[in-house]
Amino acid sequence: MTHTERSRHRTRKPETETGEPFRARIYREPWPALVLVLALLAGCSGTRPAHIGVSQGRLAPCPATPNCVSSDATGEHAAEPFRLTVDPARAWRNARDAVAALPRTRIVSETPDYLHAECRSAVLGFVDDLELHLRPGAGVIAVRSASRVGYSDLGVNRRRVEALGESLARQGVIQSTASTPVRR
Repeated sequence: MTHTERSRHRTRKPETETGEPFRARIYREPWPALVLVLALLAGCSGTRPAHIGVSQGRLAPCPATPNCVSSDATGEHAAEPFRLTVDPARAWRNARDAVAALPRTRIVSETPDYLHAECRSAVLGFVDDLELHLRPGAGVIAVRSASRVGYSDLGVNRRRVEALGESLARQGVIQSTASTPVRR
């Protein structure tokens, strides 16, 4: 075999049994890649936590990891509740609509005073749990947003809660959250 023949032999692209280039077959049959992507996405969702919801008038506590914010928490997990400026029924309708409008968000359960939504990340499909609890006697909507898996969320849950608060404040439903300091 001459040097030129060896070079051509080394640079030759792999072929399938039918003789067609391997790349062409992958583009024509995307099923293996699709199955792999779906398996990755399913692994990122985690299971729906059993401990969420309202217990003794409060949302579930945040875990020790920094991927959760809650208006019922203190310290690094603390977020301000949404302080209502309109009647609770109107505020609750607006809050529900604002949550439903969040990208990649699906409301999975709701009652007249509680809402649970699942929010998926854009790239890997990680699922976060967003909860709202209407407390008409206190004139607030308590809020909690937490990641299901992992340690850090790079601030995603806090930004989600802040964006939701800003949206409701622009609608005149709650006080502006920008001027309200977070409890520490």
